[in-house]
Amino acid sequence: MKTKYIDLIEQTYDFPQEEFQLEDNKLQFHGIDLYGLIQQYGTPLKFTYLPKISDNIQRAKKWFKSAMKKHRYAGSYHYCYCTKSSHFEHVLNEALKNDIHIETSSAFDIDIVQHLMKAGKITKNTYVICNGFKRDQYIKNIAGLINNGHKNCIPIIDNYEEIDLLSDVIEGNFKVGIRIASEEEPKFEFYTSRLGIGYKNIVPFYNQSIKTNEKVELKMLHFFINTGIRDTAYYWNELLKCLKVYISLKKVCPTLDSLNIGGGFPIKNSLAFEYDYEYMVDEIIHQIKQACDEAEVDVPNIFTEFGSFTVGESGGTIYEVLYQKQQNDREKWNMINSSFITTMPDSWAISKRFITLSINRWNDEYERVLLGGLTCDSDDYYNSEQHMNAIYLPKYRKDRPLYIGFFNTGAYQETIGGFGGLQHCLIPHPKHILIDKDEEGNMKTTVFAEQQTAQQFLSILGYGTQKEAGSMVKSKALPVPSKN
Repeated sequence: MKTKYIDLIEQTYDFPQEEFQLEDNKLQFHGIDLYGLIQQYGTPLKFTYLPKISDNIQRAKKWFKSAMKKHRYAGSYHYCYCTKSSHFEHVLNEALKNDIHIETSSAFDIDIVQHLMKAGKITKNTYVICNGFKRDQYIKNIAGLINNGHKNCIPIIDNYEEIDLLSDVIEGNFKVGIRIASEEEPKFEFYTSRLGIGYKNIVPFYNQSIKTNEKVELKMLHFFINTGIRDTAYYWNELLKCLKVYISLKKVCPTLDSLNIGGGFPIKNSLAFEYDYEYMVDEIIHQIKQACDEAEVDVPNIFTEFGSFTVGESGGTIYEVLYQKQQNDREKWNMINSSFITTMPDSWAISKRFITLSINRWNDEYERVLLGGLTCDSDDYYNSEQHMNAIYLPKYRKDRPLYIGFFNTGAYQETIGGFGGLQHCLIPHPKHILIDKDEEGNMKTTVFAEQQTAQQFLSILGYGTQKEAGSMVKSKALPVPSKN
């Protein structure tokens, strides 16, 4: 009878896989000795494997190049990185090794762009696509970039007032794009995205507000589906609607030459994950070319804004099982030495699932468990829809440590969880390790951030010495209002 953890994995999935291997009864990820990493740095532990970022960028570039060649597509392809997925400098530094461009979402993104320019990581020829609702500081920062000569900064118009707001502060001519407010899937709580301008209103908006504005040149139509790029009737229908708008707009706007299809490539969230990226890219290019050829308009240059796809599969999180609680006759809770709410907020906020595997003890018998975090919040747990809302792991033993890894967690988790700030129940953010390869191809690790300390929390919360505390509460007396 096969009752070992390794038996369960091999019977359930095709294993080993490209990124997952076993060595001496312990799990390796992209050749990384995870158990050795634990012995060196302890747990809980976050890590980023930087080479995977470049690997995914190059894969996407290859798919688009191949599809464009196959269909004799006359336009060019531009890979943009969606910075909100992970703003960290080490992520941008790795991504920018691959001749890519940048998509921003808010005002302070532009400060990152300015920093990268000063460091020589990007140039004024780098496209900076500015998405999001724009007011005040964001408008000012975009204008500063363009006024400084960055003509490839393209703000994507999200609402009717942004053209005037930008025109008021940008000194010379500038380029813009328009975002389509796509219709959401029927299961959504609303029918149309809050972002962008409705399909039927885009051409009238161009004629009224852009065509007559001598400062503004429309270059790009932006299209994004919230559920991502998937082989569904819904996605293909929305893409065709987008192409109809592009064609109508192109016929009245000769300067329009680019279509931004946004992000949305999924990342691997299970050992059973299947997605034909090459087919999807091929079909997208085919659909765009076919629609433009039939309408006798030039095909657009293609922009994408992959965020999770760029950085998600580079990340991992490792915990130790501290204790097992038997809550009733069938529920065993394995308690980890951190919190899911703070370290993997998507797991409870949007029920996102990640690849979950034991790091060690693969030859031990397995059991069905639930995973709980350290906070006193009832939502601080993780389950897996693959196994009827439970996890299977090697049996808990007090005398044999058990380490578990969550993989492809590199997108969004740090910024949503509040990296370096307050954490729920003051559970500290884990140590974060960067993993790279040297010129000889050997693995090297560096500590990006140590685990948070009590003093850091106290400082954020305003606690300090009595003298410091006293100075914090000093305030000027309010003037006494006159009786007259």
